[in-house]
Amino acid sequence: METYLFDWLNLLMRWLHIITGIAWIGASFYFVWLDNHLVPPRNLKDASERGVHGEIWSVHGGGFYHAQKFMLGPKGEPLSEHLHWFKWEAYWTWISGMGMLAIVYWYGANAYLIDRSVMDLSVPAAIAISAGSLVAGWLVYDLLCKAVASERILGILLFVLLTAAAWGYGQIFGARAAYIHVGALIGTIMVWNVFFYVIPGQRRMVEAIRAGRSPVAKDGIVGKQRSVHNTYFTLPVLFMMISNHYPMTYGHPHAWLVLAVISAAGVLVRQFFVLRHKGKEQWGLPAFAVVVLAVLAGLLTPRQAAGPAGAEAVNFATVQPIIQERCTVCHAQKPTFAGFEQPPGGVMLDTAERIKAAAPRIHQQTIATQAMPIGNLTKMTPDERALLGRWLAEGAKLD
Repeated sequence: METYLFDWLNLLMRWLHIITGIAWIGASFYFVWLDNHLVPPRNLKDASERGVHGEIWSVHGGGFYHAQKFMLGPKGEPLSEHLHWFKWEAYWTWISGMGMLAIVYWYGANAYLIDRSVMDLSVPAAIAISAGSLVAGWLVYDLLCKAVASERILGILLFVLLTAAAWGYGQIFGARAAYIHVGALIGTIMVWNVFFYVIPGQRRMVEAIRAGRSPVAKDGIVGKQRSVHNTYFTLPVLFMMISNHYPMTYGHPHAWLVLAVISAAGVLVRQFFVLRHKGKEQWGLPAFAVVVLAVLAGLLTPRQAAGPAGAEAVNFATVQPIIQERCTVCHAQKPTFAGFEQPPGGVMLDTAERIKAAAPRIHQQTIATQAMPIGNLTKMTPDERALLGRWLAEGAKLD
């Protein structure tokens, strides 16, 4: 019953995370688009007398909209009391994301966080490293933002930092958890940018305007810098959110490098859209991203396992006990492994016919990437994987 209740909690938290994430990312993308489409105000008095920096007319849903941007607030008129603060979309995305991290990877640490073939951690130690690393990563990121003046150099350093984090997590946690933690780290950086810099800076600007003082320009500059960082983080972090469905990536021996390549492709695609908003269409950016991903896909192509020359064929009777002992405890209509009320992913391997039907999935996840059994909970040995791989390569015959 406890596991069943946590499954419902996981479902509701995941649903909330998707809803708030869409709201936050949608607002972020819209404002990047808006900022890059502003043109000088047609009415010159709007610029000289009211302080309008740029404007745009748009049409949507049967209505016409006129948006104007004031860099330091309006001149000669009070600031509206009806300000909408775009913050709770970000905050609830992080809160729900941390809730999922706690439900899946902390509560289920033995199954999803700890892989004792990587590092033999206790549950409290694993959770402490998980939570502490997010805070440490933020502090390093924040220090770099304050210490490095060049945005280009800063961007390179941040890419190196996050790639190093991917490698480091892979030395501590299971492969799937490592990817999710890089995503959690980036998500934490993004939301804490909003919490510690963007919103406080905007509050100080609003207070200054309403007190009749000129806002401090630095608040706007720093807020813009952190918002720009967030927009380039978006596509990589979205991939990491769905990465647990693709063991061909996190299950690779050099998973940290695979993640770096996919993230770089995401940044290139985001850069294309940012430039396109400014009227600069550089199609070479997404084209190069596609080429990079195509090359990566080719390099990750699984190879069929082959037995020694002259070796006898592996029959189903040889591999069935391996599957029963290492796989069926979870992947059955009624799992017997503690903590599993339902077969993960709906995959059942409790009959010969189901095993045969799932042969391609077994090869991908158990042989090619070794992502299953998850965390190698059932202690499948290399010899067992080799036998299973040969049986699959020979056609997964049941006779």
